[in-house]
Amino acid sequence: MFKDIQSDFPVLNHESLIYLDTAASSLTPLAVIEAMNEYYMHYPVNVHRGVYQMSYKATNKYYEAREKVAQFIHATFDEIVFTRGASSALNLVAQSYGLANLTKGDEIIVSELEHHSSFLPWLNVAKKTGATLKFVELDATGRITVDAFKAVLSDKTKVVALTYISNVMGYITPVKEITDLAHEKGAIVSLDAAQASPHKKIDVKALDVDFLAFSGHKMCGPTGIGVLYGKKKLLKAMEPVEFGGDMNDNVDKNDALWKDAPYKFETGTPPIAEAIGLSAAIDYLEDLGFDAIYTHEKNLRDYTVDKLKAIDGVTVYNPSAETGIINFNIDDVHPHDAVTAFDQDHIALRAGHHCAQLIIKWLKVPATLRASFYFYNTIEECDRFIESVKNARNFFKEVGF
Repeated sequence: MFKDIQSDFPVLNHESLIYLDTAASSLTPLAVIEAMNEYYMHYPVNVHRGVYQMSYKATNKYYEAREKVAQFIHATFDEIVFTRGASSALNLVAQSYGLANLTKGDEIIVSELEHHSSFLPWLNVAKKTGATLKFVELDATGRITVDAFKAVLSDKTKVVALTYISNVMGYITPVKEITDLAHEKGAIVSLDAAQASPHKKIDVKALDVDFLAFSGHKMCGPTGIGVLYGKKKLLKAMEPVEFGGDMNDNVDKNDALWKDAPYKFETGTPPIAEAIGLSAAIDYLEDLGFDAIYTHEKNLRDYTVDKLKAIDGVTVYNPSAETGIINFNIDDVHPHDAVTAFDQDHIALRAGHHCAQLIIKWLKVPATLRASFYFYNTIEECDRFIESVKNARNFFKEVGF
């Protein structure tokens, strides 16, 4: 479907590499690199403050990047806050909204599927405010269901903090139904969309979530930039959690006034090149088409899962996942040992708890292997990966692991 697409990625032109770790960080296409290089080569200056031509151009490009992100998720310009990453965005919600609005006896709904960036900020809020964490009970496959969510939703629920797509199991959360139920109780919904934004179109207005976060580096953009979407009325009422230059309107000896959102949350020099790179990444992905991207990676994943299930001594934990993530282990082999064998075959994938220890403990294993597919992967790479799995299994069996 994406013939010759690998030529767009410099690292794939110079390395004998099968890259199956996109869930951790995607590869970067030349179009994004060139957009960032243009900034550094032709107008590498700060934004907002300068009254000279280069600064005006940098400011305009930064403005256009925010507008591009807003259009990408069907938000408005002033509902988009640039952060250091999805983790920073989710922490901003917890520290600004959570600490100011929750008290003892309030309830926060989370799940064992959460990435630490979605769970730990609310664990901190619960400890500091006396609020209670409530966990959605996962079904037998490890999914969040609407019925299980209803079972923990109550009149005391004030925050629902869940993942859109699990970075370990690859399951899609029924966000719209959950959001509607949460709003009936007056609760807000904070959605971790770091694994969703690279693979499917997001419409925050249709989902009606209150906050949503994602990262640039998981969707062909640069590291060092994330996005927080927040409903305008919520951002307006929230206080900043970092203070410094460019986020204030007036400063006196005993008081200060902040700018309106999003600027009051963006102190100091912003991620200018990174925002420009993210804008280019959005253009690149939209040119490919999200339906085509999703179909391609799902086809690769299903093909590979069928092959893996036919191999004795391999356990796949998420055989029915809707997205391009395979969570598996070679029986009786620690994932950290297994992943070194794949590296010998120039195959990059992830081993460990994937910054989501709760779901790994739910699976009752110390760690797992994770292969994650994207549009730059091919059927031929799937076949090479399957052969590498067989070779790794046979090697460790022979040496007595």
